[in-house]
Amino acid sequence: MNTDIKILLEGVRDGKLSVDDALLKLKMSPFEDIGYAKIDNHRAIRQGYPEVIYGAGKSPAQIEGIVKKMLETGQERILITRLSEESSKVLSGIPLFRYHPEGRIGIVGDIPEPTGIGNIVVATGGTSDVPVAEEAALTAECFGNGVVRLYDVGVAGIHRLLSHMDEIMNASVIIAIAGMEGALATVVGGLADCPVIAVPTSVGYGASFGGLSALLSMLNSCASGVSVVNIDNGFGAGYLAGMINHMEVKR
Repeated sequence: MNTDIKILLEGVRDGKLSVDDALLKLKMSPFEDIGYAKIDNHRAIRQGYPEVIYGAGKSPAQIEGIVKKMLETGQERILITRLSEESSKVLSGIPLFRYHPEGRIGIVGDIPEPTGIGNIVVATGGTSDVPVAEEAALTAECFGNGVVRLYDVGVAGIHRLLSHMDEIMNASVIIAIAGMEGALATVVGGLADCPVIAVPTSVGYGASFGGLSALLSMLNSCASGVSVVNIDNGFGAGYLAGMINHMEVKR
């Protein structure tokens, strides 16, 4: 995975950046305290991906302030999750800002060209799971992954899933998103030869307990290679899938 520090060192090697300029960049404060938030400027250096803003619980003014400060420190692309439509309005004047209401995602900057080893398939049991799926898909795309969306392919009509075997078998990672009893993840896990990330959703009737039934079903999956994130955590699934899709051999 190409991280900021790797690009920095390559710039010195290729003569595009002086040693002093590189040293100055590395000496910059690892975080910046703006009172209501401490912005992690070195997240991309440590982990390969910059800090992501969690929009829920923050005021529109706080979100705007964090975004502007991140832009000032040179961050080219900013992902904001769980962003309400009302809060998104304060960012409308920022260049290259786009709001995606279905996934409640805001993105500052262009979506990059895919650089992963393959495609990430995002599959949902039903249409009601699409908001969580869009959060996962947009997160993955924002971090340089090709995404194939397979929506409403749940086990209640399993022929819908089986009609997409080419996409399933060619995926490098699959995110299986479902509420109700959460059976989609096990079925996909039994078909695919790649890692499957299961996302339980809070979709379902009373005894689904807000996604707890799907969570327990996915945790007890008999299919090998299935991991599980928290209920409705599309962001976590998209982030993890992107990391897997960018794995390189470490020597």
